[in-house]
This record gives sequence, C-alpha cells and structure tokens, in this order.
Amino acid sequence: MQAYLLEFVNFMLRWLHVIAAVAWIGESIYFVMLDNGLRKPKAVEDQEKGVFGEMWAVHGGGFYHNQKYATAPAKLPNDLHWSFWKAYTTWLSGFALFLLLYMTQPSFYLVNPDSNWAWAAGLSGWQANVLALLFLLGGWVIYNEMCKRISPNMERDGLLSLAVAVLVVVVSYLSVQMFSGRAAFLLTGAVMATAMSANVFFWIIPGQRRMVKAMKAGEAPNPLDGKRGKQRSVHNTYFTLPVVLLMIGNHYSFVC
Repeated sequence: MQAYLLEFVNFMLRWLHVIAAVAWIGESIYFVMLDNGLRKPKAVEDQEKGVFGEMWAVHGGGFYHNQKYATAPAKLPNDLHWSFWKAYTTWLSGFALFLLLYMTQPSFYLVNPDSNWAWAAGLSGWQANVLALLFLLGGWVIYNEMCKRISPNMERDGLLSLAVAVLVVVVSYLSVQMFSGRAAFLLTGAVMATAMSANVFFWIIPGQRRMVKAMKAGEAPNPLDGKRGKQRSVHNTYFTLPVVLLMIGNHYSFVC
C-alpha cells in the first residue's frame, strides 16, 4: 500500500510539474514574442503617454492591442496581472520530485561509482545528498554574483552572457564527474532551473513591487528595477529550452 501511494504521489507531482512548466515556459516565450514584435506607436497621444511600443495581433477570432510603456503608465489599473506562481510551482514541484526519488535512494540515483574522481566514486548516500543540495545552491550563488559584478547596471550584458555560458559548461562537467549519468543530466538542468526561479523570487518580482509601490506613492519608478528584471527575464528565456532538454535527457544517461 505504501509503495502504491508513493508511486501515486510521484505521478501526481510529475503531472503538476509538467503543467506548471508548460504554463511558465509558454508565458515567457509569449512575452519575448511580444517584445520582439513591438513597433513604435503611431498615435501621438500614445507617444505622449510614454508608450514605448505596441503590437496588434489577431488570434482565436479576436483582435488584441498590446502596449508597453518605457517606464510605467501615469496611472495603474485596479487589476494588474503578475507572473510568478507558475515559476514557484514549477520549482517546488520539481524539488519535491527530486526529494521523493533521488534523495530517498541516493546510492542508486546520485552516486557515480565509475567517476574518475575517487572521492566522488566513494560517496555515501547522505554525502551525495548534501553534495547535490550544495551543487544547486552553489550554482545560484555563483550565477547571481556574476550578474551583480559583471553587469550591475546592465551595461555589459554581452560579456555577462558569455560568462554565464561558460558557467553552464563548468556545471555540466562537474555534474558528470560527481554524479551518476542520470543525476548529471537532472542536476545540470536543476541548477539552471533554480537560477530561473530564484531570478523571479529575488529580483524580478521584488523589483516590480518597488515600481508599483513608487507609483502608488506618486513617485517615479526606478528604471533600474525594470532593466534588471528584463535582464534576468531574458536569461530565464534562454535557459528554458536547454533545461527542458536536460530534464528529458536524464532518461538517456548512457551518453554521459
């Protein structure tokens, strides 16, 4: 009975994880498409209101008119859509799956007995669990520090992108050496996915809350909050497809 319940919980968590991820990825890609499709507004009144760009679209039998402001509109609407629960749900359900499957059987799923590094090959189960958690946390800390130090004001995003790409390669190499093939795929993707969710939790949403708070107080929002949120959001979008590949790839561990 217990084994059946565990399998059922595993199945439900996988379903939740996939649904949340699809919703998050879809929304992220939609906003990238929206940003790329923006055109300078033709109406003078829109330009005077601070509209940066607009896009007209037709879909599902209806017409849509989207506008993006350079900083913020003069007045906020009562109903303001926020995008964060999809990100949080994706990460929480994914981490729950990792706990349920990998961390309950670390000697089978995490340890790499064929590692070229003797200390990694000889890890006990609890040591592998601790190492995996430190791997996730360390990946986020290093990535976040790189963003803050290399391009704090979003002035060197090209260099930062190159540095992040190198970091992903290093993470991939370390994961293959320290963990089993299946776990290496998963943890490389999980490091990137953790950075994505942490970007939303620590930077994107707090920055947006400060912007909204400033507007409600009759103050001008800090444009740096918007730029920083955009930077992290773009990173998240570029992480998306590699993360999906890596999560699927853990079923093909023989290639490691």
